[in-house]
Amino acid sequence: MHNTIIPFPKIKIVLAILFILFLLVLTGWFFTGILKQIKERETIGGPGNTQNTISVAGTGEIWAKPDVAIIDFSVVSERKNVEEALAENTQKMNKIIETLQNKQISKNDLKTTNFNVYPRYEWHEKSDYSFSGKRVLVGYEVRQSLQVKIRDLLRTGEIIQAAIQAGANEVGDLHFIIEKEEELKLQARAQAIKQAKEKARDIAQQLAVKLGKIVSFNENSITPFPYRSSMKSTQAGGADTVQIEEGTNKIEVQVNIVYEIK
Repeated sequence: MHNTIIPFPKIKIVLAILFILFLLVLTGWFFTGILKQIKERETIGGPGNTQNTISVAGTGEIWAKPDVAIIDFSVVSERKNVEEALAENTQKMNKIIETLQNKQISKNDLKTTNFNVYPRYEWHEKSDYSFSGKRVLVGYEVRQSLQVKIRDLLRTGEIIQAAIQAGANEVGDLHFIIEKEEELKLQARAQAIKQAKEKARDIAQQLAVKLGKIVSFNENSITPFPYRSSMKSTQAGGADTVQIEEGTNKIEVQVNIVYEIK
């Protein structure tokens, strides 16, 4: 028996042919997939693939009085020496915290939100002793802020005054929130869904069709913008008191429901 040896040049030709065939198969498979995707895109929404649906929207609104006031008290201290500025600021803020706790503000409702120490510079123009101006360190500023939750809204003005008397020299960002907002969102959602269902039934009746199953549901909750109050001073019995009006907040939920129609 004789073994047939294929010359090397012929092996190269055979491998090249096989490689070309492989590339042709791969290219054909690739373009077939692309054409299939194009065809699917062209037929989506076409006459043979149309799904008969009705889309309806509903809105639920709940108005409620806020039950928590949130306000920021700040102490700003300026001194030439950083240690003096820090000591003064700490003393005043500690007094504010003590005063608020004596006003039945829980420790859990007090939160430090800002504490900074800044160098203070002034620009001195040129003089007989200096040919150009220069920046001169003149002292330090210490700023500390405390966020306070007030749960007895009738005492909001009283607490603001107490904090100012204790040493707060900046007061701001007074706003009112509803602490258990999620419970009200559930009520607003129920209203929105009921409204959307009633609208769907009315439309189906007018079109003389029947509603099928729900194929899509979407919800959008609109977070109420915190009500910010302006503070007014009134005089009673010879003493000024801060009068605060908390107003009402709106909780809103919007839904969209898509039904099949028969």
